[in-house]
Amino acid sequence: MTVSVQSLRFADAREAADLGAFLGRLLHYDRAAAVRLQAGGGGAVAVFGRPPSFDVLAIRTARLADACDLDVTVSAGDLLEALPDGGADAAALPAPVTGPPWAGVLPPRGGWRERPGLPGPVALRDALTAAVTEFRTRDEALPEDRRTRTERDRIGHDIWSRTLADTELPLRAVHAAQSLGFLRADPAFPVALLTAGSWLRLRTPYGSVALRRAGAAGGLGNLAVSVNG
Repeated sequence: MTVSVQSLRFADAREAADLGAFLGRLLHYDRAAAVRLQAGGGGAVAVFGRPPSFDVLAIRTARLADACDLDVTVSAGDLLEALPDGGADAAALPAPVTGPPWAGVLPPRGGWRERPGLPGPVALRDALTAAVTEFRTRDEALPEDRRTRTERDRIGHDIWSRTLADTELPLRAVHAAQSLGFLRADPAFPVALLTAGSWLRLRTPYGSVALRRAGAAGGLGNLAVSVNG
């Protein structure tokens, strides 16, 4: 673990506010969420989290006023409370916590290649709407003796594990991107699918969602810090 700074000074108040919104969404799914922060001497910090409902890694970057060297896991709630408000631009780093298992298995730093075949943002949102409608229809059709968490999880897994178009990206990754505020229903909104080794990554200007391909073996790595998420 590398920690060479005691506080983060953001490039402007908007960077801190956007990071705070991301942390708030993570905490909505897990009140005890932890996040891993990495900065490799550049002008941005990458914040990794894992919303349990989606089984993906979420990555949000924030531009910094000063370059720093940082690699630490902290409580998402403590970091949110430490973020500046009222026009301030610096946040004191919370005390480190023992990282959950996912924090040691991050996507690779380099080698990402863009892959064709990903539908546009409007089509992605339409696919999500159709999936939610299907889930509700199938859930409502269940007889009383089968209205169990296990049965509902089975329906959800069937729907959200489907891949999009001719890609390997499961629908749950897009669902996570929308739920975390990364996706916009705008035809001009840039979205991209990237691959590196056994990893898939859905990238938008507001953040990324990364996950292992189905059946991939384990591995360690670090995602490069980028102001483009």
